[in-house]
Amino acid sequence: MKKMLVLLVVVMAALSAHAQEMYLGGGISLWRNTDLDKTSFSITPDVGYELSEQWALGIELAYAHKGEEISTNAFALAPYARYSFYENKIVRLFLDMGFGFSTQKARHQDAVNGFEIGVKPGMAIKLNHQFSLITKVGFAGYRDDYFRGEGSGFGVSVEGENISIGIDYEF
Repeated sequence: MKKMLVLLVVVMAALSAHAQEMYLGGGISLWRNTDLDKTSFSITPDVGYELSEQWALGIELAYAHKGEEISTNAFALAPYARYSFYENKIVRLFLDMGFGFSTQKARHQDAVNGFEIGVKPGMAIKLNHQFSLITKVGFAGYRDDYFRGEGSGFGVSVEGENISIGIDYEF
């Protein structure tokens, strides 16, 4: 029993020694199309580990439902490396470089698999010691039937409709 208690204390100490190195976050979106009387939404949790002040590794999961004329469900898995190139006390600018795999299926149709590889520029605004507002604007790279893209191709997209906003919790 004493060995188990000592092991538990050591594990807890090791986890607390790594405080502020892991983060959990993500975003949600909700859109109601009143013309079609359909609702679309997405849930995109992500988790990451800070290797240093400038580098972090993370992974984003995504589930999206598009309630259009033909309802579509999509799942995605997207690992990334985050490089932070500027930081002051409140703002941090970064680039998420990675790739993603997705599968989407429309009702009464075959599933479509896709991928993307590219860079997403972003900004983190510290709200307090543990919470940050995260925004990513645009995408530069290649997409092939990825659930967020318009088919296949490569290029740069920085527009108001390509902004994601979420919250990160650092622990």
